[in-house]
Amino acid sequence: MKKIALIIGVIILFTSCDSGNNKKVLRQANGRINHVLIVMKNSEWEGEIGDELRKIIAEPVLGLPQPEAVFEVSQLPPENFGNMIRASRNLLQIGIGTENKFSEAINVYAAPQKIITITAKTKEELIEIIKTNSKKIVNGFRNSDLLSVQREVTKKHWTVTKMETFKKQGFSIKIPQNYRKVEDNGEIVWYRNHLDQGNSIELICYTVPIKSIDDENGNNIVAIRDSIGQKYIPGQIEGSYMITEEAYSPHIFEVLLGGKKTFETRGKWEVKGVYMAGPFLSYTVVDKPNNRLVIVEGLVYAPSINKRDYMFEIEAILKTLKIN
Repeated sequence: MKKIALIIGVIILFTSCDSGNNKKVLRQANGRINHVLIVMKNSEWEGEIGDELRKIIAEPVLGLPQPEAVFEVSQLPPENFGNMIRASRNLLQIGIGTENKFSEAINVYAAPQKIITITAKTKEELIEIIKTNSKKIVNGFRNSDLLSVQREVTKKHWTVTKMETFKKQGFSIKIPQNYRKVEDNGEIVWYRNHLDQGNSIELICYTVPIKSIDDENGNNIVAIRDSIGQKYIPGQIEGSYMITEEAYSPHIFEVLLGGKKTFETRGKWEVKGVYMAGPFLSYTVVDKPNNRLVIVEGLVYAPSINKRDYMFEIEAILKTLKIN
């Protein structure tokens, strides 16, 4: 009887392994969002190779009132690359080797995990590969972290079919349930996440008709958001309202969102007549079939504290945009 039980157990074991399509179970990745662990020799990190890397990964985030680097960085030599370290969320492995190589991998030792490996035969070639692939390095880690944040913060989100503006206007984003409704009147959606000490994250979504070629080409983004601020987003005193900071020209880039021409805008907002300000990020989508601009925006009010990670959360949420 014991032999039969043992045989059945072995069969179940092998069957379960096969039914999983040989997928190995990965442990949970450790490490913070927007943090990169660099594995390379101390001498290379402290020399020209490290200098070139720092130009890329320590670059400041656009649109923030105080300088904050795109990534926080830690470095350790290869001999200290032990089992616990292998489970880090973002790994950048660099060094002199037998071949010139740039490669990317995901979920090798843990999940979610992004690993970028760069090797070259000489120091000069290694620096050249880093320069050539600078955007791939930054975007690789950022996009991996964005997906992680997006999955986490939108696990529980408000039902879009129950939101008046989204139903009426035929678009939506996944707004996490820790955000609370400020306005949803069929014309504009406004939700707020209350942070500590009176700080907050605001999400604002609306559409406007395309009236000119300047609208399509992103030339009226500031004028449009200022008019929406005046109409819907009042300040604390009578006659005050939110505008784009007048002393600071926002950064505007043409990108694709959901396959549509979109303008990404990073800048600062302020309240006209009141000493309140902070960073904002918006996406203005040119929805030609419906002759309109679909605008989703997030902003942070958190004076005197770092805002990079809050803005990163906003970006992850806004990029859940769906247009029917």
